[in-house]
Amino acid sequence: MLDPFWSSDEYDERAHELYNEGQYDEAIEVLREGLHVYPEAVELHVGMGYARLAREEFAWARRAFSGALALEADHEDALAGMGEVLLKLGETGSGVQCFDRVLALGFSEDLDIVLQMGRALFREGQLEPARRFFALAQAAHPDHAETAACVGYAAHRLSQEQDAIHWLRRALAIDAGHSEARVYLANLLYDRGEYEPSLAEFEKTTPDDHWDELGIWRIIELKKTIYRLTDDDPELKPWLVRLADLAGEADATEQLLAELEAAGPDGTGSRDPAQLELFGTLLSELQEMRRRGRSGDIHRVATPDGTAYTGTWEEIVTSMRDADALFAGRSVEEYLSGYAARAARLTGVVIPVTDAESFIRGSADAGLLRILR
Repeated sequence: MLDPFWSSDEYDERAHELYNEGQYDEAIEVLREGLHVYPEAVELHVGMGYARLAREEFAWARRAFSGALALEADHEDALAGMGEVLLKLGETGSGVQCFDRVLALGFSEDLDIVLQMGRALFREGQLEPARRFFALAQAAHPDHAETAACVGYAAHRLSQEQDAIHWLRRALAIDAGHSEARVYLANLLYDRGEYEPSLAEFEKTTPDDHWDELGIWRIIELKKTIYRLTDDDPELKPWLVRLADLAGEADATEQLLAELEAAGPDGTGSRDPAQLELFGTLLSELQEMRRRGRSGDIHRVATPDGTAYTGTWEEIVTSMRDADALFAGRSVEEYLSGYAARAARLTGVVIPVTDAESFIRGSADAGLLRILR
């Protein structure tokens, strides 16, 4: 039990701290105790809703937000949370209505909540309404680079390339160091066949600004074509080094699976991909069982492509790092920071990197993996 003399605000503050650290189970326990003492504290119901949402317990999240809205029908955070839950449950129209209600209540200039709603829509593929919310945030905060960039990302996904270019350039005019927007713009120009403008943007980036191989290959290609550089030109060396860092090396299991895929049961053809996936999982689990025995607090997670990892939270993170070509051979700390940065750009969700469990639960919250056990 926590301090029985805590106020509802103190319960809420403690739950927020745990939530921000990715300790959702602990946050729920604090909120449950707080609600036992203060059953009509709206903020505690809202906090419970977001904690349940983070754990993808959508029915429970809906119940918590409904409880908050029953107490205060126009609570903006409860409406925004309910909207996210409804989007997750496929009730898109009702979700957008919740978001529009937040705007009608006068929160159209609240940067954090409008971006939250826009990103929720973007993640669920609702690009038109997502762009509308990003545009509102940009109109209210015209000197905020990230809002302009978000408008650009949505415009590009809507095949409105000229608008995308305009807003990405606007983001860079506000903040020339917004590397994600610059890399995005450079790739967009390349896809349009505007090679010299593309190279001009790429050259304003550094190798460390790139977290995928495509942009670097394009830089090398453009430099060799436009400047007529040879393969061993010193100007290409930093990019080739970065490319090698990102490519990494396949581990022994990947090599074995590649060999199995290349040679079928009779030495030709290929195996059923499901068999290969199962075999790879069995190999990984066998290695872990040998290393660990049958003791320990064992968990299991799976990525969207079906790859499964089993072990303690720390062992799972290490295995994920080893399987990621971008970070194979690097420290776990580098992997956590790099992964979280990529996730934030892709999903808008901030993944905690304080410890392995918080990192994995945060990744699940961002939709990047599922916790099976």
